[in-house]
Amino acid sequence: MIRFTRRLYSTASTPRIVNTIAEYRALRNEWLLAGKTIGFVPTMGALHQGHLSLAKTAKQDCDKVVASIFVNPAQFAPTEDLDRYPRTFENDVKLLSTVGVDAVFAPSVQEMYPAGITLDVSKQTGTFVEVKGKSHMLEGSVRPHFFRGVATVVTKLFNVIQPHKAFFGQKDGQQCAVIRTMSRDLLIPTEIVVCQTIRETDGLAMSSRNRYLSVEERETAPVLYRALRAAEVLFEGGERDANVLREVAGKILKESGVPVEYLSGKIGKDGAMMSGAVRIGKTRIIDNVLLGVEVRK
Repeated sequence: MIRFTRRLYSTASTPRIVNTIAEYRALRNEWLLAGKTIGFVPTMGALHQGHLSLAKTAKQDCDKVVASIFVNPAQFAPTEDLDRYPRTFENDVKLLSTVGVDAVFAPSVQEMYPAGITLDVSKQTGTFVEVKGKSHMLEGSVRPHFFRGVATVVTKLFNVIQPHKAFFGQKDGQQCAVIRTMSRDLLIPTEIVVCQTIRETDGLAMSSRNRYLSVEERETAPVLYRALRAAEVLFEGGERDANVLREVAGKILKESGVPVEYLSGKIGKDGAMMSGAVRIGKTRIIDNVLLGVEVRK
């Protein structure tokens, strides 16, 4: 029986770079034969302190930590920023070495999509994963292809890495819900660990896309968190009418003048998640707050 224990992470060495599935599986066999547990942090690179926080938590829980760096084409539409998405591989590896990550899985597109991949969903062939019921609202209503691409690549990565635990940030709250459901329904034995959102000092949730913001846009960007936080304060004060909470948050966003793509929140017996998406210039900002629910710190 595998027992999980908390441990301090170390900064012993540069992570091993692994580019192929075969090489990783050989490494994993070595670890399992030595009785090691494996934690996994999936990323698309362009790392920031939010990613490193996940890796630190993984290192506390598991003997070995693998981070993937793969910009997944299946979650981009033809009109989106796949080619422009920041790629900072050498710096990412340096950052991961500071938190004790043992291996970086950095496959090619061909390795992950052996049948090939096009951004046009109507022309795609091969096997894809879709989570019905949780993929087509909120983020999915704006980007209908997105969670299909996420569920597909995370399934592939879970099949390759076969981790005991995988670590995700609460900033992508709907994504966490989709992945939990996918893992449950496909009988994937990996434990999904969701950790608190890491924020800048002004509340803006850390994101790789924040680097797209101009100086003026960066000053405006925390408005979504301020709006969500205002609703959270009301909830903490006893307000349980979801319409009131949305109205308060919506008023702040309206006064700021930023285009709102969605603002959502429903109160259930176990609390709720209030989430939203706005567009600051050409950059989408997403965020959420949990109402009456806690995730791991």
